[in-house]
Formats: sequence, C-alpha cells, structure tokens
Amino acid sequence: MAVVATETPFHVLAVDDSLPDRKLIERLLKTSSFQVTTVDSGSKALQFLGIHDDDASTVSVHAHQLDVAVNLIITDYCMPGMTGYDLLKKIKESSSLRDIPVVIMSSENIPSRINRCLEEGADEFFLKPVRLSDMSKLKPHILKSRCREHSQQDQEQQHQQSDSNSNDCSNPTNKSHSDSSRKRKAEDNEEILPQKNRPRHS
Repeated sequence: MAVVATETPFHVLAVDDSLPDRKLIERLLKTSSFQVTTVDSGSKALQFLGIHDDDASTVSVHAHQLDVAVNLIITDYCMPGMTGYDLLKKIKESSSLRDIPVVIMSSENIPSRINRCLEEGADEFFLKPVRLSDMSKLKPHILKSRCREHSQQDQEQQHQQSDSNSNDCSNPTNKSHSDSSRKRKAEDNEEILPQKNRPRHS
C-alpha cells in the first residue's frame, strides 16, 4: 500500500498582548493552513525561541531543538514592556534566528513607524484589523527564507568539497615525486650491476 506523503504545515509564532487580536490572527492563520503558536508578550516569544530577554546573543540549545521549527513570526507593534519593534531587533541580533521572517502588525498607520520596522529587517507591515487576504503574503517570505538557507548550505558544502579536493591534489604530487625518485634509483642500480658482473681477463 502506497504511503501518501503529507507536507508539514509552516509554523507561525503569533505575538499579541490583546486576547481578541490573538484569537483573530490564530483563526486566520489556521484557516490558511498554518500551524500556530500564540504568546501574549515579546519576552514570552523570546523564551519560546530560546533567547534570554536580557541578552539576545545568548541562545540556548533549545532554539535548535524545538519540536516544530518556527518559520515566521508575526507580532503586534504596541505591547507593554517589550514592543514589537524591540522584539524584531532582538531576533535580528541573534545569529541563529535572524533569518526567520518577521511581520509587524499595528492599528496605527504611521509611515515613520512602518519605515523604521522595515529598515530594521521586518519583511512586512500589516495594518489592523488583519484580514484573511493578508495571510497569502506570508508564505512567499517563508519560501524566500528557506531558499536563502539552502543557498547558504550549498555554499558551505561546496567550500568543504573544495578544501578536500585541494588536500587530495597535494597527495598525488608527493606520490609522483617519490615514484620518480625510486625510478631514478632503480636505473642507477641497473647501470652499476652489469659492471660488477663483467668477467675479468687474466
């Protein structure tokens, strides 16, 4: 019996201090076939991602060992304590998480705020209330991020292969040099041996 392979849904971490807004974004994401985890603050989002709130450079091993990897983060801008902009900066400062796409949401259409978030590395800025049509904009960012990851992995593999090839190239040179040295010694011996075996005339 053939086993039908099912594609794993993309996992989105949604961050919003407003319960109604969290429920809305969760419903929209699930309707769009995303797997969703919701948290109510930026600090809880960092804990889920394995980053300590006080030091973005300190990443625990759990960040790489999550049961389901986070493919995209969507966060409200205005939150008490840590804003969505602060969360964005923490994520982009982390070497292990900076490639995860981040989308900012806000009920206020302030161009300077939008530009600041985009300049800091946000992939998209949604105005609230978020609509179902906005969900279609998320997947391209995830796919683009995955392409970057595969490209980086390919470059690393090619670099490793080039290193191993350079090592292999050095060995035949040494081998040919030693072979030629042995060959010259054998030829010298062949020239000497017949002289020793010549009969002596009395």
